[in-house]
Amino acid sequence: MRFLILFLFFSNLTSFSQTITPFLTPYEKGNKNQTATYQEAIEFYTSLSQKYETVKLMEMGLTDSGEPLQLLIFNPEKDFDLKKNQNKAMLLINNNIHPGEPDGVDATMMLIRDLAIGKISVPKNTIIAVIPFYNIGGTLNRNSFSRANQNGPESYGFRGNDRNFDLNRDFIKSDTKNARSFAEIFHLVNPDVFIDNHVSNGADYQYVLTYIQTQHQKLGTDLGNYLKDQMTPKIRTQLLKKKIESIPYVTVYGATPEKGFTQMMDLPRYSTGYASLFHTIGYMPETHMLKKYEDRVKVTYEFMLETIAHTDANYLKIKELRNKNQFEFKAGNQYTLQWKIDSTKVEQIDFLGFESGYKKSEISGKDRLFYDQKKPFKKQIPYYHYYKPQKQVEIPSAYIIPKSWWNVIDLLKLNKVEMVQLDKDTLIEVEKYKIADYKTSTSAYEGHYQHSNTTVNKMIEKIVFKKGDYYIPTQQFAVKYLMETLEPEAPDSFFNWNFFDAILQQKEGYSTYVFEDLAVEILAKITTLKEKFEKKKAEDKAFSDNGSAQLDWIYKNSDYYESSHLTYPVYRVMN
Repeated sequence: MRFLILFLFFSNLTSFSQTITPFLTPYEKGNKNQTATYQEAIEFYTSLSQKYETVKLMEMGLTDSGEPLQLLIFNPEKDFDLKKNQNKAMLLINNNIHPGEPDGVDATMMLIRDLAIGKISVPKNTIIAVIPFYNIGGTLNRNSFSRANQNGPESYGFRGNDRNFDLNRDFIKSDTKNARSFAEIFHLVNPDVFIDNHVSNGADYQYVLTYIQTQHQKLGTDLGNYLKDQMTPKIRTQLLKKKIESIPYVTVYGATPEKGFTQMMDLPRYSTGYASLFHTIGYMPETHMLKKYEDRVKVTYEFMLETIAHTDANYLKIKELRNKNQFEFKAGNQYTLQWKIDSTKVEQIDFLGFESGYKKSEISGKDRLFYDQKKPFKKQIPYYHYYKPQKQVEIPSAYIIPKSWWNVIDLLKLNKVEMVQLDKDTLIEVEKYKIADYKTSTSAYEGHYQHSNTTVNKMIEKIVFKKGDYYIPTQQFAVKYLMETLEPEAPDSFFNWNFFDAILQQKEGYSTYVFEDLAVEILAKITTLKEKFEKKKAEDKAFSDNGSAQLDWIYKNSDYYESSHLTYPVYRVMN
């Protein structure tokens, strides 16, 4: 009888503990300095989805590793047709874009588990979608050394994917299968709020949690102000009630933060910058690399939880602002392509840091920076998070792209851009660009020798476009995506990412000894050209002293010069 009583007692105890926290994660089972492997996490989510009808795990498109991206959806109403549920808020979480920064992996496993078992409040108006591992190849490339500055976990993945791309530089150019499959997921989910979990690099300070949020001016006026003035402050207040201090991501490297820092301008190459092109509020939690892994996972969990809670309570407002935001960018309005910090607008913020100084390096004997964690401080420092336009362009009513540029057309289709093909050859008056100048990087960056400082000359011309060429109106949800990719002066334009490099090379030329005689005939025949030529020689001594330059000038101003050279093959319809 005594044995039976003990047996029942321990059976009930086991049953009780499972009721509290079934489906313990590898992180919880271990010493909380370990992150789940790819296989462990997928098995965990598979088991969870088999047990709870509110969770569904599905395979999506392929990655460079050959493995498919997984998409996990939590919906308390057990309906996983996302197109039917667009009346609800959609929140998308992305993990392990940099697999050496796996805090989000373990935090999200616990979060979805706690939602499924009802351990935490379940959102009524929000569906949560999760990409458990975005960089699968990097996740499988597990090691313990590639994050030299980071305090745990014991082992983790590698930053580059299977082709050594940094995926958080690939959202616009989409060189990887990962990015193309992500775009399919993103437009399927159509998230109102997006979270991409990371770990920081840079200065030392007291905070475990920092965050990058979409730059509010770049996002759009009303939606951006809502993010800056309401959503983020309320999330931070709720975190503070849990004794979690937070601050914007500290953009200081190789120096100390006391003199202040700026908000990161998240270009479209980055995940939150890409998301903002489709009017999505983006957050990139950046836990501090030197803090304990357990503490980092905890604050990542709480940040996601409070973001979900705020989204759920304000889902109608957020969806209304998103839908409204696209209409701010109308044809004829100015669109800012390039921004710069507005140093006249500065906010003094409280900062929890550590005293810093310099001491002799044991390696070089030279001065080296150090932070004294035994000397914490709290002081006000300047924070710059306002930008001002540096380069603007008028939004056209439409773009036209010849069907021959299929590489660009394919990316527009992937990103759900609305466009029609001309049903016959058509004469259309357009504004066209000639590339006037650009600089090209001398070192490789993410598979490209990227252009920058691009400038263009504009001209109006009537052009016969062919049947099948693409007419793309700007008055659509993807208007910002069109402006950022198709305007060559935008930092992350398709031009600057080398999509149009073929136009930068002349395909024909001339032999000087032949063209010398032809040039004489051209000047004799076209008097206006001769007048311009003589004027340029008179005003430009370097030109008048350079016979080759003179011959080339005549060639490039004659009918013999190919019109396609430096002509940007994306045309703007202005009325």
